[in-house]
Amino acid sequence: MTPPAQISPTGRSRSPRQVMWALTPSVYAPSLLEFSGLAALMPVVPLLALDLGFSVPQSAALTTIFGLASFLGPIPAGRLISRFGARGSLVATGCLLVIANLIAFFVITPALSGAPRLAHQVTLVVLLTVMATSTQVWQLGRQAYLGTVLPPAMRARGMTLFGGVIRIGQVIGPLLGAIVMALGPDTGVFVLFAVTSAAATTMVAVFLPPGERPDVTPRPRRGRGSRTEARTRLNRAVVARMVVVGLGIAPVMMARVNRPVIIPLLGAALGLGSVWVSIVFGVSAVIEILLVIPAGTIMDRYGRVAVAVPCAVMMGAGFVLLAVLGEALAGRGVAAALVALLVPTLLIALGNGLGSGIVMTLGIDVSPVHGRTGYLAWWNTMLGAGRLAAPLIVTGITLIAPVAAAGAATGGLCIAGGLWLMRVLPRLTPSGSTRVR
Repeated sequence: MTPPAQISPTGRSRSPRQVMWALTPSVYAPSLLEFSGLAALMPVVPLLALDLGFSVPQSAALTTIFGLASFLGPIPAGRLISRFGARGSLVATGCLLVIANLIAFFVITPALSGAPRLAHQVTLVVLLTVMATSTQVWQLGRQAYLGTVLPPAMRARGMTLFGGVIRIGQVIGPLLGAIVMALGPDTGVFVLFAVTSAAATTMVAVFLPPGERPDVTPRPRRGRGSRTEARTRLNRAVVARMVVVGLGIAPVMMARVNRPVIIPLLGAALGLGSVWVSIVFGVSAVIEILLVIPAGTIMDRYGRVAVAVPCAVMMGAGFVLLAVLGEALAGRGVAAALVALLVPTLLIALGNGLGSGIVMTLGIDVSPVHGRTGYLAWWNTMLGAGRLAAPLIVTGITLIAPVAAAGAATGGLCIAGGLWLMRVLPRLTPSGSTRVR
């Protein structure tokens, strides 16, 4: 069997479907498994923390471990991958995920039925930190690998499918977690995450070819100074390009982080129960998954701006509409409240689904071929800062204004980001199909 790494860079030797199938056992299937396990665990973490004696604010703060990891973790993860290769790094951190989850199950389960102590609380924090850092290595390693093996003419479709797999995992994971917890203790989600991580790690070890290796080729001494200066200029140019694009796409990331915070809070303010809010999120998830393949096709055919700008503007308009309808239809009954929540949420879902994979695709577009893993680490760090700041913005606004104001602020940032991307993307990213180039 020809490994995915031997895919022709021109994309002419294989059809898009063949390329996707070749990458399924090494990238897409392991990603689905890993994100399903993670999605099953995340909603249960605050509940387990409460059972271990954490206060409500402390339990909520535990989930920020993964946000901190998305900000602090990419650069160390990039160095690890550059030093040991993608496959070795993914296998090692995958084994860490399995071990950490099994330890969490065997240590925390007895504490829930007995008397939890400080040692159990510390164990949970340490193990969650291990899981958060390991998932950063997994995400960066697969993103860098896809950037290397995907033909340029179908890069967006490949990255969009990766984003779609993540979304599917976020739907499947909580359902699997509910089944596991119905059959046993809540800590069974740790076993579920361990099983999915073990299966994903096995597939990576078997099917993923060795990744990029450190550049140890000696350089000629002649002209060394000029080459160093040229490399410095190139580095500065790449970083500047990343910052320019990141300023426009960061609001989209912030909106994605704020959505599961603002929509439930606004739903509660409108008098809707958790069942209705869950239904709204379920319908939104279906719309987003259905848009995965069309989004990638549009990006490859018409350029990144054809997806990035509508994604940001539609999400922004949805958040603004959420704030407007939330204020206008408040106190008018369940039907009006449901309309005020559902219609804007569907508009947000359309924009978010259209932007499936756009952040990862742009990261590959603006990073150079050589040393791409390191540049992607910086790219993910910049966006991680946005993920970390997003809930703080909501918290700050809700201290002095209703939650609808936080929605309006998020929407305004998205619309501004879309207008900025409309200006800068056409000259920095592919503007259409690369088949004729």
